[in-house]
Amino acid sequence: MHSKRIAAALTGALVPLLMAGPALADDDTVLTSGSPAGTAVPAGDTIAAGITTGSQAVFATAPGGANGMKCDASSLSAAVVDNPVAPGAASLSATLGLSACTVTGVPGVIGVNSVTINNQPYATTVASDGTVTVTGTDTAPIKATLVLRSLLGSVTCVFVANGTTITGVADNTDNSISFTDQQFDKSTGPAACVPNGYFTAKYTPVVDSAAAPVFVN
Repeated sequence: MHSKRIAAALTGALVPLLMAGPALADDDTVLTSGSPAGTAVPAGDTIAAGITTGSQAVFATAPGGANGMKCDASSLSAAVVDNPVAPGAASLSATLGLSACTVTGVPGVIGVNSVTINNQPYATTVASDGTVTVTGTDTAPIKATLVLRSLLGSVTCVFVANGTTITGVADNTDNSISFTDQQFDKSTGPAACVPNGYFTAKYTPVVDSAAAPVFVN
């Protein structure tokens, strides 16, 4: 009888442990490397991507518009600050680059001398639902300075993200981050600068420092 009581006690102790076991497998972080069930992307690592092959990063004069500035090269990189257990939101510090840009359909503007993204890096979050939020501040907004060639010479146009924030979507299907028609408002510049710009770009594949694809959980 004594041995039966010991066996019963041991069984009673093991049952909750066995039941708790699968929960450990659910402790995936928001960002994982290689697969959704892969290893956690560690704080301090950098994830990065260029625009989709054959596409352009567009700063259009209207939502979904065909006119404006179009860049054949663009990059997005972000240092991971915090990558918590999912569901949640990972914190990053992001940097955006644009180059090889041209202008079409803007009256009086014939070319692009340079494009500078100011006040970088930007505080960024990637949430478990795929929402990517890049945020500036009132004193250091998300800002783009465009130096354009016009019929009357060089002009400088400064644009600031509407609401100091741009929002994108992360997609595990192709390990991409996409921004669509994110509004920028003219801060300073002559009449040759359009009143608003709408930023659209798709970055893929997003990979970690070991070139493994990054997934959002």
